[in-house]
Formats: sequence, structure tokens, C-alpha cells
Amino acid sequence: MNPRLNQLHPYPFEKLRALKAAVTPPSQLPHIALSIGEPQHPVPEFVAPILQQHSAMLGNYPTTKGGLALRETIAAWLCRRFNLTATGLDPDRHVLPVNGTREALFAFSQAIIDSSQPAPVVVSPNPFYQIYEGAALLAGAEVVFVDAQSEHGFIPQLQSLPESVWQRCQLLHLCSPGNPTGAVMSLDDYQLALELADRYNFVVASDECYSELYRDELKPPLGLLDACRQLGRDDFSRCVVFHSLSKRSNLPGLRSGFVAGDAQLLQQFLLYRTYHGCSMSELTQQISQAAWSDEAHVSANRQLYNAKFAAVGEILAPLLDFNLPTAGFYLWPQTPIDDCDFAQQLFAQQHVTVLPGQYLSRPDGNGANPGYGRVRLALVAELDDCISAAQRIAQFCQTLS
Repeated sequence: MNPRLNQLHPYPFEKLRALKAAVTPPSQLPHIALSIGEPQHPVPEFVAPILQQHSAMLGNYPTTKGGLALRETIAAWLCRRFNLTATGLDPDRHVLPVNGTREALFAFSQAIIDSSQPAPVVVSPNPFYQIYEGAALLAGAEVVFVDAQSEHGFIPQLQSLPESVWQRCQLLHLCSPGNPTGAVMSLDDYQLALELADRYNFVVASDECYSELYRDELKPPLGLLDACRQLGRDDFSRCVVFHSLSKRSNLPGLRSGFVAGDAQLLQQFLLYRTYHGCSMSELTQQISQAAWSDEAHVSANRQLYNAKFAAVGEILAPLLDFNLPTAGFYLWPQTPIDDCDFAQQLFAQQHVTVLPGQYLSRPDGNGANPGYGRVRLALVAELDDCISAAQRIAQFCQTLS
């Protein structure tokens, strides 16, 4: 077996299962899960007719690169959403369909990291999506974390890392809007990342799968490719972005997304994927084309989340300290007791599952962990369930005081 497998940490939900196994929840209360970011809103209505019309496509082997029609649809969406130009974004060179961002993020690290170089480094925000870490470790790299703390608006302070780290860095992961904080990077934040990438010769990978779940319809979050355009980086050099239909279109089971950006990087990534065996089925491509072409269901999706944030925020604000996030579907409140104890006791008393923040973070050299004393609440359930969960959390918090 690959000895690097022994470096992997248990996945957060494995830890959560063990934490919950030690207690018995009240059976008279129905379980409400706010722990996993799995959208529960209905799938768009246009999906079912496509399934019926194009099911015969499952009889064909798809190409690794995906059909030109899908890549053109994705490129057109990128141009509309991120103010890019059709002449500057070539569907044939700058876009590659993938089976969801999780698969693509993992595979991209395997293709990018050169383990023959001495002590390669991958820099990741902290807290973080654990695929960043696992992919880096299995590719033979060391992971260096940059804390995303409330005093800096939950934006990782890249300038805090020493030059010795950047000299070994091969890949920088960004996540904006952030998971679990919902923080959105500014143009200045992106500019700093790009200046470091140019100075020290590494790749910037921006996970933007929450980009369409924003609160203010007039202020959609900035993306890395848009930042490139504004900074005159029209070739997107050293930059790739990852997008998905899971959160945007409530299609987590479709496993459909894309990678876009630097044409040379995507050419090599396509070569890797040709051997990786991860082609997107033509049926999935048809549904994806329809989803990337439609904004009405995305806007309706945002309104559903905004209603939940308003209702849950009103209930919990008197009892827990948190900021309503600019984007995403998570709340990231501080807890009055240890976050693991909070999650375990809440489950035992109120049959509500939340994820301890320390499961999403790593401690620094001094033992400080930016996830300690926080929990992640995924507002993915229906509005009534989210309100019921918030009321139960409020009741639980009152017992603590």
C-alpha cells in the first residue's frame, strides 16, 4: 500500500460519528442534521425531461475533455458572471468539465505537485476543506496552514507566512466564499496571492463552489478569473478556478463541475485525466448545459437560503456570537463551551447534529486551532426544519447559561 495513506487524518464526519456514538438523543424529537453541506432544496424542474429524452446517451463512452457544446456553455456563463470576454476565454483551451470539485481538487494536486523537488509545500487556509490536505499528502507534499481568524474578516493572511515557506510552495489553495466562514476575498487579497505566485513560481487554485450563494443580489462575490482580468492578467497564468453545480443548482448527486483558467496547466491536467478515467457522461453533460444556461433557479435558490439566514439569525443572535456570512450556506458561531462538548450535548439533549469547528481545522505550532470554540451549521434543510433546529439550539444554549 501507499505509505502516504498513513498520513491522512480521519475525515470530519468519521470523528463526528464517534462523538455522537457516546450519547443517546431523545427519541421523541425528530433528528435535524445541520452538519453536512448537502443541499436539500428540490432539483431544477428542467432536469427530469432531459433524463427522459437523453437516457440513451448512457450507452456511449464520453470523452475526457467533454463536448464542445458544454465547454462553450460554461465559458459563456463565466463571461456573464465574472465580466470576462469571449475573445479572452477559449472554451477549447481554458475550460475542462469535471465530475464535481471534490474529484477535481484531489486530481489537480496529483498532477501539479512535483515530489522530486525537495520538500514541496501546499499552502491551505485554516479551517479548510479536508480534500486540500489529503490530496497534498498523497502527492508527497507538506501542508502549511494559514489561519482565517475573525479579526481579519476570516481572510487568510498570506503575508504572515515566512519566505522559507513560499520558496518551497508549489500550490496555494484559496476558498472564496470560504468554507465554513462565508468570507469573500477582495481584489487586494487576490492581488497579493498573485504577486506571491509570480515571485515564487507556484499555482493558485481557487475553490469557488459557493460563489452563487450570496446575500446581496447587487454584490456577487469576486472570483479569481475576474481578479485576473482587472489586474491585466488576461492569460490567467498560474491560476485555475473550480466550480460546481452541487450548491449552485442543488445537484450534489449529479457530480458535475468544471476547472477553468491557465491553458497550459489545463492541457497537462487533461493529459493526467485521460489516464485517470474520470470522463463525464453525455447525459450529465446535457443536464449541466441546461443548468449553466439558466439563472432563474439559482436566484430562487439564493432567496431560500436568505430566508433561512434571516429566520435562524434572529433566533440565535441573542445567544451565540456570529456574523451573518456574505455568501455560502453556513453559520460559524462561537460556542460558550468546548465545541466538541457543545456538539455532543446538543445532540444528546435536542437531537440536532452540528459539526465541531476543530474537526475542520488544524492547530498551529503553539497548539492554537482557529476552529476551537466554533461549530458549523449548514442551513441546508427546509426552512421549517432550520427554524426548529435553531429553536432547539437556543433552548440548549439557555441551559448552559
